[in-house]
Amino acid sequence: MADPLNIALAGLGTVGAGVVRLLADNGDLIARRAGRAIRVVAVSARDRTRDRGIDLSGIDWVDDTAALAEHSGVDAVVEVVGGSDGPALALARRTIAAGRSLVTANKAMIAHHGMDLAAAAEAGGVALKYEAAVAGGIPVIKGLREGAAANRFAHVYGILNGTCNHILSVMEKEGRSFADVLAEAQALGYAEADPAFDIDGVDAAHKLAILASLAFGTAIDFDAIETVGVRHVVEADIAEAAALGFRIRLVGVAGMDAGGLFQRVHPHLVPHDHPLAHVSGSLNAVVAQGDAVGRLFFEGRGAGAGPTASAVVADLIDLARGASGPVLSMPAETLERAAVADAGAREGRAYLRFAVADRPGVLAEIAAAMRDAGVSIESLIQRGTMPDGSVVVAMVTHRGREACVTDALGRLRGSASLTGQPMWMPILED
Repeated sequence: MADPLNIALAGLGTVGAGVVRLLADNGDLIARRAGRAIRVVAVSARDRTRDRGIDLSGIDWVDDTAALAEHSGVDAVVEVVGGSDGPALALARRTIAAGRSLVTANKAMIAHHGMDLAAAAEAGGVALKYEAAVAGGIPVIKGLREGAAANRFAHVYGILNGTCNHILSVMEKEGRSFADVLAEAQALGYAEADPAFDIDGVDAAHKLAILASLAFGTAIDFDAIETVGVRHVVEADIAEAAALGFRIRLVGVAGMDAGGLFQRVHPHLVPHDHPLAHVSGSLNAVVAQGDAVGRLFFEGRGAGAGPTASAVVADLIDLARGASGPVLSMPAETLERAAVADAGAREGRAYLRFAVADRPGVLAEIAAAMRDAGVSIESLIQRGTMPDGSVVVAMVTHRGREACVTDALGRLRGSASLTGQPMWMPILED
């Protein structure tokens, strides 16, 4: 058997400790599959004294994280520190500059700096791998970049954040408020103390930017993603969606057409007969539509020690085998930033929810705004109340241009009949 692949590991939190544990527990199996052993020879983390439940004997401890890049005898560096900039980015750049391959689970860093890092890695003849950056243990990066590489993709979309999916699933099952379920998730450790990156859709947008680049052969363009999270979804939305035959999921959607690249993260109404409607709890799922292979559906655990460590080690096995190729779907120098598609030109059905004063004429005012904007109403329900006592009016539109819905909401802006901000959600169609 060939000499071991020696790695340095930055970060010994949940994922980093999971990598060490997985390499120890399945070391013989991994070595047989990789054709050589994979061995951790150096680590770096904030606290030397913390008991992580793993054996670090015989492994060098390096206080300066970035110094792992030049540590003696290291073939590759694994970065699971996190963060788009700071120590993670410094380590990534230094590792590539030192002529060593990098494996990362850092979706924020790839979404913001992936193009520069990919170009540097390809110029330096080293690998940059990031399977764990999107959807945890689900092999969606390999699926798009390798298994379905012969396909043109019409679209790629999915449930990309387990925290949001957990919250929506509990609201759906138990009829509880968003704030109540979020507080419980934080107490149980399912959500961060500051949950903004998750509940405002930023985490999902990082992942979508990477998936869109892989699917459509374009430069990563995180800044072009329209991002709306789930913090304004209320119990009435969950109930009305169910009554109409839908479930609410935070979905990231990307598609390419003659108008350019469309990227959006937004709560959607998902029909009960769609596979994503049945992705519950903290699971993630990705759907890709290829011209030759048809619909691909990937589902699994999108976070946690085991799934994420599994993806990291899968990338290390690729390195041990000598697997190479462009970092993204094509060489970085060939990837161009796509034109940004006009969201208003998209056609589809929509869900609209209004909190309104309980008085005559309100429905007529809403209907008139829809009529004047060219929005056709398929169904309308007026029932239930918001916490402030206002009445809930929910509707589903017929298929039409999003610009018309935007126009209708603009016509109602500032109306004394509305007691709160309307909620708009597209209905997922595929």
